[in-house]
Amino acid sequence: MRERAEHRRSRPSHGPRAGVLLVPLIDVCPLSALPDGKRLTVEHDDQEIMVVNCGGTILAMEDRCSHDDGDLSEGELDAAACTIECPRHGAIFDLRSGRPMTLPAYQPVDTFPVVIDGDTIKLEVD
Repeated sequence: MRERAEHRRSRPSHGPRAGVLLVPLIDVCPLSALPDGKRLTVEHDDQEIMVVNCGGTILAMEDRCSHDDGDLSEGELDAAACTIECPRHGAIFDLRSGRPMTLPAYQPVDTFPVVIDGDTIKLEVD
């Protein structure tokens, strides 16, 4: 069962699928392979994406600090607050929005919609 419907965008055309454009989904791992408080990083089109289980909610964001391009996945994860701290300079990011909560970072990082399809975690990538 899908927790989230596939993201669709309008596209002007004619035919049986007129107005529907499916956003590509990439498989990450089985849901059972990512227990609460755990994270993993996947690569897609030369971009690293961190996938985190925060209290049963699966979240995905770019694995890059907007302050100095450090790997956020190497930082301290607070699964209860859904935040991660950059290991280089201590900026804390909200995993739900990608927004920094503390300096020195002030620019957000990209987040990605997550789809749970059966027992498979998938990411919407565009």
